[in-house]
Amino acid sequence: MNSFSKKEIALLKKLNTPAKVQDFINKIPFNFEHNKIDTIKSPLRVLRERNCHCIEGAIFSTYVLSLHGYKPRLVHLKTTTDDMDHVITIFKQDGLFGAISKTNHSVLRYRDPIYKTLRELVMSYFHEYFLNNGSKTLRQYSAPLDLNIFEDGWDVETEDLWGIDDELDNIRHYDIFPRKALKNLRKAEKIETEAAKSEEYKAK
Repeated sequence: MNSFSKKEIALLKKLNTPAKVQDFINKIPFNFEHNKIDTIKSPLRVLRERNCHCIEGAIFSTYVLSLHGYKPRLVHLKTTTDDMDHVITIFKQDGLFGAISKTNHSVLRYRDPIYKTLRELVMSYFHEYFLNNGSKTLRQYSAPLDLNIFEDGWDVETEDLWGIDDELDNIRHYDIFPRKALKNLRKAEKIETEAAKSEEYKAK
């Protein structure tokens, strides 16, 4: 079976707070899947290949936090069909929720642990979740997915972790707002959509 090297274990031990984990995944490039093959890499592969996209960053972050006593939980943010879903790592400090998030844009990023409920945390993403035309697209969020339900060894798996993706799709989801509220949504303003186009890493 694959395993982390001593150097990798030492690094994981140093990433002992949510903020440090967020700093680490910010510093490694975004996985643009240049070969056009979808991936969901394990924490081991993220460390060795030194890149990740949103769900890979979330899985990695959740695993690392679990090494330091946090519950390993992911939350799926579900959008309309014309936008892309997002996955975040949730954590609690002093009884309040926060989130780690890997994204290549200026929005949908880290959340400080200041939220009393999971819904409060999720709603902090609503306003900045929009398309280039300003349409706001966030519609549902999932119940937390505890990665302890998966068999040992997923953290060092060389194959893609599609089982986690499937569980996120199938777990219970909650509506952000009732359908009747849809007609009252106002589009994000042009200055907001322009600002959101900035990227942390450029696709090569």
